[in-house]
Amino acid sequence: RGVLWSGRARLRAAVGFAPGARELRAERARARRQWSASASSRWAQEGEDEAAQKRGAERGGLRGWADERDMAAALEMVEREKLRGATRRMNLYEAVNNALQIVLESDPTAIVFGEDVAFGGVFRCSASLREQFGPDRVFNTPLSEQGIVGFGIGYAATGGTAVAEIQFADYIYTAFDQLVNEAAKFRYRSGGEYDVSGLTVRAPCGAVGHGGHYHSQSPEAYFCHTPGLVIVTPREPVRAKGLLLASVRNRNPVLFFEPKALYRASVADVPEGDYELPLGRAELVRPGRDVTLIGWGAQVHTLVAAAQSAQDEFGISCEVIDLMTLAPYDEDFVAKSVRRTGRAIVCHEAPRSAGLGAEITAMIQEACFLSLEAPVSRVCGFDTPFPLVHEEYYVPNKLRVLDAIQDILKY
Repeated sequence: RGVLWSGRARLRAAVGFAPGARELRAERARARRQWSASASSRWAQEGEDEAAQKRGAERGGLRGWADERDMAAALEMVEREKLRGATRRMNLYEAVNNALQIVLESDPTAIVFGEDVAFGGVFRCSASLREQFGPDRVFNTPLSEQGIVGFGIGYAATGGTAVAEIQFADYIYTAFDQLVNEAAKFRYRSGGEYDVSGLTVRAPCGAVGHGGHYHSQSPEAYFCHTPGLVIVTPREPVRAKGLLLASVRNRNPVLFFEPKALYRASVADVPEGDYELPLGRAELVRPGRDVTLIGWGAQVHTLVAAAQSAQDEFGISCEVIDLMTLAPYDEDFVAKSVRRTGRAIVCHEAPRSAGLGAEITAMIQEACFLSLEAPVSRVCGFDTPFPLVHEEYYVPNKLRVLDAIQDILKY
């Protein structure tokens, strides 16, 4: 079903259902397993115990769904690399670029493509990759989001690794059918005979200060509703690199939404080597005892700022959780926190009605009802198109979150 462009690299997808395609997929799967086994060994050498090494090998080098111990081990490894000095100062777009470089170096089947990708992309995430890896592996596409994703599905169906870029998440809707009815259901509809596990779709999302209604949206909730898709959003460069590498190597099609406001604003010391952060696990960003604040992407920074103000001004202790993986999100981690604090606030930029916050709220009501001291609260964008001149009033900010914290404590 993929839309195929001319050129040797583009035509590889055409063999998806041709004679020998199954053997080709098997060969590429063996290559990925060999790479993953070596990755698992590297992790074991970094201090993981024998049981953790076995789990990593079974999942193909910390791929797939992880437990809390895996996340702790991953973050410990990152901290050890920092102490060793094996890091480089990067902003978020540079961390994404570094991850893509590692993907192209370590996986000979990997290709990166999208609108203006060969020129570095509008946010420079693919800068210099075409010069390093050639036009057959890093190339531009027509202005057709449906075609970009359709091509990625066709290429991934042959066993290759396809990393597609949608230039702005606002334009991903024209690829909705390809993502929801094709990519998400490919394994299911073939009874496990075929899959598109090599497909990752990157897309810049969220407010940027001047984007208006066509360059500021956060469409994650539309796709979180779809079984078969994994949805990931990082908050800073270290997480962006580790989560993107894990997404590309995960055995499911992944949508990787990157908060474009953080591309240059968020800077960190990022390990230069190859590492992954487990998908499906949330992270405790700030411990607290009075209320749990839940968010993802750029909104995590808003929650941390509000939590600090609540502590300084009112003596309120707020726990901040970054979901990172939005589908499937870490229900157990959230529930444990809310049972401890008794109160929860969910924050996101997308409109309030039927947003992901509504699903998280429902889960908390079901899992933590007897522990709740107040109804779960939401601080979200409003149920209007994303405004231009009124963006500062639309996007949840520190003051709106702080008001919600005070209200929930007064209930």
